[in-house]
Amino acid sequence: MKKKRIFISEAHKGGRELFFIKKVFKDNWIATEGPNIVGFESDLEDYLKEGVQVGALNSGTAAVHLGLILLGVKAGDEVICQTMTFSASANPILYLGATPIFVDSESETLNICPIALEKAIEDRIYLGKKPKAIIAVHLYGMPFKVDAILALSLKYDIPILEDSAEALGSSYKGKKCGTLGEIGILSFNGNKIITTSGGGVIVTKTLENKNRAIFLATQARDNAAHYQHSEVGYNYRMSNICAGIGRGQMEVLESHISLRREMHQFYVDLFENIIGVLVFKEPSDDFFSNFWLTAILVDETKNGGITRETLRAALEVENIESRPLWKPMHLQPIFESYPYYGEKVAETLFEKGLCLPSGSNLSDEDRKRISETVLFVFKKKIKNI
Repeated sequence: MKKKRIFISEAHKGGRELFFIKKVFKDNWIATEGPNIVGFESDLEDYLKEGVQVGALNSGTAAVHLGLILLGVKAGDEVICQTMTFSASANPILYLGATPIFVDSESETLNICPIALEKAIEDRIYLGKKPKAIIAVHLYGMPFKVDAILALSLKYDIPILEDSAEALGSSYKGKKCGTLGEIGILSFNGNKIITTSGGGVIVTKTLENKNRAIFLATQARDNAAHYQHSEVGYNYRMSNICAGIGRGQMEVLESHISLRREMHQFYVDLFENIIGVLVFKEPSDDFFSNFWLTAILVDETKNGGITRETLRAALEVENIESRPLWKPMHLQPIFESYPYYGEKVAETLFEKGLCLPSGSNLSDEDRKRISETVLFVFKKKIKNI
């Protein structure tokens, strides 16, 4: 009999989602407006603090797209983007007819490298193409090197679009991710730390920008009695039903963060005495990660030839999902012709890195299966040396 699938990150219900959804049907607010949307936005504004404004959308990708528009990105412009990320960070650059400029990672947080970033900025300025924005990502919930990146943003007057799709609940020096850049985005896809089934939000510093984003997200309808449109709009608003799920999920957010961090500690303990495996941790007390996913680096030169793929395949045989770290964007067929700045840090992370099951709803039995499989792989290989 096939064993139960252990997923890398599965949706985890909180219990009160149905309360908010039933109220939608009771009050007949089955639309892209209604009290749950207002409430969800307010819940997030209260949680994030810093006086931010939140606009609920139907995906994090939509938030990136609208964020770039708010930052003035147009066809022919250039936008710097962290190369190690999911394609949703970069695709909206192409939506606008702009050019992505990809930048390498640094090995402590896996995120955009300040040294490579400054080289990219200076070279693009030298070539007469000052970038309009920088997309920096908090990969797997780990904050990027905020002070260094914001210093470059200020030095060269290039705004940061802060991709916090994976980082709700993470913070840097006590400030929540999503509030650190000029524009922030969050995602609530089914595999995120909390979910609305599908959805995201844009985080702005002013009510004016929030209203502008919502205007564009609701087909850019002018203020008139009839339907009138003076510019291109989009169908990007979150539904009142999805927002209801989000309201229920917000009630268990802190619990989910604690459980994800416990899963990370489980892996720290598991690999403590296994040679050639590095579990990525917070570089200092300035960083607080939700550890949406726990990532490891497997070095076959130190463990007798066990590779990332050796471990991934063994876990899959046991019906345990794991996944290589993101394949860098500059190596993707659709993006490989665009400029890239850096060394091979992101490439090495992709070749040797693995994300492990990290869900907040994993059981003791799940952890036992994961542990037994990992120990079997490494002990078996050591025995055969």
